[in-house]
Amino acid sequence: MNERLWNILVDSFPKLLRYGVEVTIPLTILSFLLALLIALIVALIQYANVKVLRQICRFYIWIIRGTPLLVQLYLVFYGLPSVGVVLDAFPAAVLVLGFNEGAYMAETMRGALESVSRGQLEAGYCVGMNYLQIMLHVVLPQAFRTAFPALGNSMIAMLKETSMAATITVMEMFRQAQVINGRVYESLALYGEVALIYLLFCTILSWVQRLGEKRLATYGGARS
Repeated sequence: MNERLWNILVDSFPKLLRYGVEVTIPLTILSFLLALLIALIVALIQYANVKVLRQICRFYIWIIRGTPLLVQLYLVFYGLPSVGVVLDAFPAAVLVLGFNEGAYMAETMRGALESVSRGQLEAGYCVGMNYLQIMLHVVLPQAFRTAFPALGNSMIAMLKETSMAATITVMEMFRQAQVINGRVYESLALYGEVALIYLLFCTILSWVQRLGEKRLATYGGARS
């Protein structure tokens, strides 16, 4: 590695890391929280088998899972202004990433909810609990414990998908690498450096996920 390339990498690393911490991570967290809220609502509607709402939820999942994330980003950021709806790049990215991942996470949550024995609903009614109390205190805790590994994987996937936000001008980590590369023309080295930072972030999230799984396993064992 020549001195020029080394100096470029040393100079770019803190800039890329700063954009990763200040933009990429918040974008991931906000999008994931939105996706989790959507997934929970959609899964509960399907679990309760509310006929009309269930069909609307299935239609939403069908549309989202059947169209590319990049197309969804372009439709929201570049397409909606033509009908008078203008969103800044960052909130547009949060909405699209949240609704996109929410469709996949909804299926995860639905499967987790259905894995809880229906007999526990009847047992809850027998001890005087209403439907909401049963869901909050009996069904959802067990479902979240089952779904936690898959939800953790979804968050890691979402972290990597935030790089797509660069296509709608969100100045996140990958977009910053593109800007720097436009000045120095060292694509292999700079994008390799970005890949290593993404790998670092994903490794940390994987560690947190494993820690959460161990805690949930301990909690579940203690309850049983």
